[in-house]
Amino acid sequence: MAHDHHHHHAPRDQGHDRAFAIGIALNLAFVAVEFVYGVLAHSMALLADAGHNLGDVLALALAWGASALGRREPSQRYTYGLRSSSILAALFNAMLLMLVVGGIAVEAVQRLMNPVEVATATVIWVALCGIVVNTVTALLFLRGREHDLNVKGAFLHMAADAGVSLGVVLAGVGMLYTGWTWLDPAMSLAIAAVIIGSTWGLLRDSLRLALHAVPPGIDTEQIRKFLCGLEGVAEIHDLHIWGMSTTETALTVHLVLPSGHPGDRYITQVGRELHDRFGVGHATIQVETGDELHPCVLAPDHVV
Repeated sequence: MAHDHHHHHAPRDQGHDRAFAIGIALNLAFVAVEFVYGVLAHSMALLADAGHNLGDVLALALAWGASALGRREPSQRYTYGLRSSSILAALFNAMLLMLVVGGIAVEAVQRLMNPVEVATATVIWVALCGIVVNTVTALLFLRGREHDLNVKGAFLHMAADAGVSLGVVLAGVGMLYTGWTWLDPAMSLAIAAVIIGSTWGLLRDSLRLALHAVPPGIDTEQIRKFLCGLEGVAEIHDLHIWGMSTTETALTVHLVLPSGHPGDRYITQVGRELHDRFGVGHATIQVETGDELHPCVLAPDHVV
């Protein structure tokens, strides 16, 4: 059975690797094209869209790198493996995107004050290519999106990108018929707002995880209640919950069992319950008997 299970996984990971590789190559090439034409056509909207697409190339590379590094074996120095690199990468990604957006927004505001003639036909054609590229990439990730958070993120990103490129096309068509050059920087500001909206959550979550906060979706109080309610447990202390990576959660706790050590079966069972009910994959449980002569130095709440 175990062998069989392993068999299922390998092709899917390879499928993802292929999807990531193709997606990154396609989008990176398109970012370059869009940037060059954005400069040539004096279009802020194209440059903003290029910034947006660059953000998604980073997100793709990140999701891919995180899944590759997450598979690395632990070493003498990195005893957890390199799982938490996904947290650092997410943080870096979010900060870089915020910088890109800042630059775009400043330039767009200047353009609104001093309008520049925009090569509208170029803008429309390049943005139409963007819709195609993003739709194709989204379809690559259609299969794995139920199983893997990273893949789901990649899929949603690409779908949103197709929408943003459509916005650029509409701005181009609008300029073509009305001659309103301000539509271009206005659209680039709208895109900047979209990027900030999508990046803010990433920045917040990755910063929290980097500071060892309890991962989103995990209720510390529920876990505390569950542990306190275990058979034979008088009290618990030194409960810590943190993210080992963007997808895995670790926990340590001391259980005080006055009746003595309950045996391995009990500990294994608690670990399994923590995994199944709360999604904690890496639990370390210390058992104490509450001996007054040898109190646990980590017991007081303020001691970490």
